[in-house]
Amino acid sequence: MSIFAKPYPMETDMLITNRKYIYLTVIISLTVGFLIHFPELVSLTDSREQQTLFPDMSTADVLFEAGYTFLALLALFALNTVLFGFNRPVVRMPWWKIGLSFILTWILSKISGEIFVFLHRHFDIPAIDAMVHHYLHPVRDFILSLIVTGSCYISYLIRQHQEILLQNGQLMAENVRNQYQALKNQLNPHMLFNSLNTLQSLIRENPEKAQNYIRELSRVLRYTLQENDMHIVTLREEMDFVEAYIFLMKMRYEDNLHFVLDVDSSWMDYCLPPLSVQTLVENAIKHNEISNRKPLTIGIRIVRQPDNGEISLQVDNNLQPRRTTAAGTGVGLANLSKRYALLLDKEIKITEAEGKFRVNIPLVKPQDIA
Repeated sequence: MSIFAKPYPMETDMLITNRKYIYLTVIISLTVGFLIHFPELVSLTDSREQQTLFPDMSTADVLFEAGYTFLALLALFALNTVLFGFNRPVVRMPWWKIGLSFILTWILSKISGEIFVFLHRHFDIPAIDAMVHHYLHPVRDFILSLIVTGSCYISYLIRQHQEILLQNGQLMAENVRNQYQALKNQLNPHMLFNSLNTLQSLIRENPEKAQNYIRELSRVLRYTLQENDMHIVTLREEMDFVEAYIFLMKMRYEDNLHFVLDVDSSWMDYCLPPLSVQTLVENAIKHNEISNRKPLTIGIRIVRQPDNGEISLQVDNNLQPRRTTAAGTGVGLANLSKRYALLLDKEIKITEAEGKFRVNIPLVKPQDIA
């Protein structure tokens, strides 16, 4: 996945998170509403125990008690959310605020219980009148307060952690973008300086060739300037640019530099970072002797990796190292490797065997780039 894909909308993410918070409070309220009356629910299945602990208690009494507890819990959750902002991770949550939430919830829980008793006595709403049940009310108010405040605080901590992870992810993505931009700023001057050095030689040796060189150089530079706004290009776009770059190189080295291109058109829609192939061609020219005695042959072809079946583009050349390496900015293969890691999370493969130096760069299907 590309790091430069469009970010997930923050508003949608917050909406989903708030919806999850509401669902969580409903589930907790419903579960606690019935579990807090578990003794009464169990006694309904044992008539003997029911008459001992909860005489004259009916199923309707228990269901009304549980239902009222459920609604009361929803109200307590809503009140804590509004007053203390437990659903907002940006809000600071010191211990005194948590303690205040617990005390307020405990008081309101007791008040809601008194309201239910009032409704039962004056409006004949079904309720449990057993003495044991009334003795359990203070304990249940305490438990309910712990559950409400504790659940709100745990939810707050989870959301705060998610917010931190999101911010860290955004910072990492921004850092990667900055690294990539720095690499591009390194690469473009590197190619430009080499091209200008070549042009300087041609102007002195062959002014007519220099004019053709300038025309093709303008095509190359136009691509590099457009590339500043692109992070990924198709192989077709890259090869069109490479052919112009090859023309420039052959004008300089003439018959001492040969290219063998074997890139089938069926792979042209695959993608890669811009200037990848040009970097490898330039690297081969920079580090190898090119002369009448030792002409250099550079091959560019499509290969399938035997270990994982991935399609890659291979650039190879016969090894004939220069006695003195041409001066450069120190980028090249290291730059390309970093760009592949940052953009596509893939590695380039470098091998040296049988008198050949080979670099394989992965090609990626367009649909695999988010």
